[in-house]
Amino acid sequence: MSRQQLAEQRLPKRRVRAGRPPREMAGEVDTRILDAARRVFLERGFAGASIDEIAAQAGAGKPTIYARFPGKEALYTAVVMRETEGKVARIESEPAAEDSLEARLRGIATTILERALLDETVNLMRLSISEARRFPELANSVRRAAFQRGTEAVARLLGEAVQSDELGTAPCFAPDRLPVTARYFLDLIFVPFMMRALFGEKLEVLRADIEPHAARGVAVFLAGCRHGAIG
Repeated sequence: MSRQQLAEQRLPKRRVRAGRPPREMAGEVDTRILDAARRVFLERGFAGASIDEIAAQAGAGKPTIYARFPGKEALYTAVVMRETEGKVARIESEPAAEDSLEARLRGIATTILERALLDETVNLMRLSISEARRFPELANSVRRAAFQRGTEAVARLLGEAVQSDELGTAPCFAPDRLPVTARYFLDLIFVPFMMRALFGEKLEVLRADIEPHAARGVAVFLAGCRHGAIG
């Protein structure tokens, strides 16, 4: 062995530090963690889920998870809000109907229900309800955040839909009253269907009733707007 090789062997070996993943990989790590968390929460419930199992399914270390989410509550909230954001983004990306105001609102209502009546969405809502007794603050905070995000999106869509209609001058569509009007819209369109889904009515039956329900709900909504009963 040469003198140089002997000298190299005596040098202390440098430790390779893992550190944070490159920026382009950070989103992929977050996706893996949230996908795994959603699976574990749906299977185990909030109380039965563990960060250890989530880490194992995500292929990520616990320090990596805690660096992003300070606890199980924050991780669960992130799972629900990602689901909400995904639904809202799809609803907002739907092209507006080039027809009457009633047709445009029916399109919004139909899209909301089509996006909401998916198995995992309904199951996450059932999970939040089932855990509300043991974790009321968590359930309430998640519900408020998700509903607020949905209301903001619907208010914006309603405001855009009425711009080219004479009803757009009605008091209920004034910018400061749009959030309340959006909540009325959701109460008529979204809430009845979700109650039916949460109490176990088959989703395929509900999906078949989306368009008739949207037509009825929008007709009642517009009648209320025209007569000053909404907003």
